[in-house]
Amino acid sequence: MKAMKVGTSGGGSSPTALPKLLLRRARRANSIRCSSSTSTISFDHVSFIKDIAATQPPQHLQCLLKILQAKGETIISPGARKGLIPLAVPLTENQSGAVTALLRWPTAPPGMEMPVVEVRKHGVWLLAKNVDQYIHRILVEEDANNTHGTSGQLYDASSEAGKKLYIKGDFAESRIANLDSYLLKKVGLFPDIIERKVKQHFEKDDHVSAMITGEFYTKKDHFPGFGRPFVFNAEVLLKVGRELEAKDAARGALKSPWWTLGCTYQEVAEIAQWDDEQIEFIKEKVSEEGRQEDLKKGKAPAQVALDEAAFLLDLASLEGNWGFIEERIAECYNEAGLHDIARFVLYRD
Repeated sequence: MKAMKVGTSGGGSSPTALPKLLLRRARRANSIRCSSSTSTISFDHVSFIKDIAATQPPQHLQCLLKILQAKGETIISPGARKGLIPLAVPLTENQSGAVTALLRWPTAPPGMEMPVVEVRKHGVWLLAKNVDQYIHRILVEEDANNTHGTSGQLYDASSEAGKKLYIKGDFAESRIANLDSYLLKKVGLFPDIIERKVKQHFEKDDHVSAMITGEFYTKKDHFPGFGRPFVFNAEVLLKVGRELEAKDAARGALKSPWWTLGCTYQEVAEIAQWDDEQIEFIKEKVSEEGRQEDLKKGKAPAQVALDEAAFLLDLASLEGNWGFIEERIAECYNEAGLHDIARFVLYRD
């Protein structure tokens, strides 16, 4: 299995002041912001992302927080990260305990925005590729389901950002057959909707369309960095009896970070027809002998350190236990010159 390759860090240089003081600093308002009643904790999230996560805060993050709060979710501190995958910036928690967060890729390609994810035990589930896309979807869903003349509470909470992203009533005026089709056509691609489309094809015994949609899911630019599309495509191939292709697809999925699979490693390894050999391989790679072997082969020390950090995240995802790797991962990022990311990984309230 290949680790994530070194890329360009999405963060800037870290401020020298203490993080606690940084979080108290007032921040310039976004060009389009929610109403003045925005909770002060939203400003803490903006400051945290800029000063601790060392990257550009999403423009409409404050508005998303207001919308999620209007949905009944509880805003939580961005530093309340104990027990979570160390790359997450928590936003809210719903009544069932699920945490919505932003994902801070350690080596994000230039221009990649912070994805919105749901934090799960073994990793994360992608909700949307960016904050605007997630807001747009929420507003469309509210509008589509507003059949009883309800108040449009979420649209009201979105304020000017919502008006920019979605014109109320557009779903009905579009005459598009159903909500999922509208979202895919007008808003963007979402993993849960694509997977639902495939299941609907199977319900109609349309295996060809199911396979085409499953293959579409895996296209390179659709969900970069996430292994879930490849896992699901492997499941589709297995369901139609293409076991050899399913095995290859599952092995391809395991080249992605294991915490992006959307399920446990073991479920994918079973389709790949692997026992524990990949786990043992990763354990060898993070050993001192494994590191020295890579260095002797001429791999750059910074890349060896980044590979080790990626491998450690993979191993931690097996049991969903992140605490035991955080300090070593931070050391790896320091060794790779990503000092901002190292500090972010270790930061807790």
